[in-house]
Amino acid sequence: MYTDTHAHLQEESLNDSLDKVLARAQAAQVSTIMCIGYDRDSSQEAVQLARKYPQIYAVVGIHPHDAKELDQDTLALLYKLAQDPKVVAIGEIGLDFYRDLSPRDQQRKAFVEQIKLAQELGKPIVIHDRDAHQEVLDTIRREKAGINGGIMHCYSGHLPLAIDLMKEGFHISFAGPVSFKNARKTKEVAAHIPLDRILIETDCPYLAPEPLRGKPNEPANVVYVAQALAELRRKPVEEIAYLTSRNAAQVYRLQ
Repeated sequence: MYTDTHAHLQEESLNDSLDKVLARAQAAQVSTIMCIGYDRDSSQEAVQLARKYPQIYAVVGIHPHDAKELDQDTLALLYKLAQDPKVVAIGEIGLDFYRDLSPRDQQRKAFVEQIKLAQELGKPIVIHDRDAHQEVLDTIRREKAGINGGIMHCYSGHLPLAIDLMKEGFHISFAGPVSFKNARKTKEVAAHIPLDRILIETDCPYLAPEPLRGKPNEPANVVYVAQALAELRRKPVEEIAYLTSRNAAQVYRLQ
């Protein structure tokens, strides 16, 4: 059975109704899906979906793109949402210096405030990091952000950075790009890091893996990510499915 550790099931751009998407996931042996929030509305929707469907768990947080909306009312909302037993982490949070849709100072402030929220709640964090690798690592070290564990979502950094992040308590998650032919850096990381730190995800409806690149993504396609990892590690895909699901259960503290 597979675990999709990062999906946005709230998105209307999913190619079909959610019930059909979940049926295809079940047929593909995807037994567990983490529905990730990125702003107030999507975090609330993630919790609603987790309450409705037993295979879905929720992660709540404010994405760096929306960091400018993080005020005390929003922090209080996240704290309240996180009391639900189906909420397993705070995220996705972090820094995005590629698109800069929120000012960088606001991104930094929101990142640290949500790290502190997760620490207060005793929950892991899910980090979005784009073009901000060193600052993300520096923040993690300064704030001891990995004290309750965490995930580097859709990892795009190099191998030495991944090693440093693992030392801070983080798991490394791979999405569709690990299956792309030109993704040499990502493939190198996936081929060399310890198997007990690897996770798989879709980031659906984005980043569909080969052979579906460019199409709307969905949790059933996490199987292709597992197949790409199996080829890199020269392991049966069933072993990758087992290991990554075990790792996900550990970091998200699933019963």
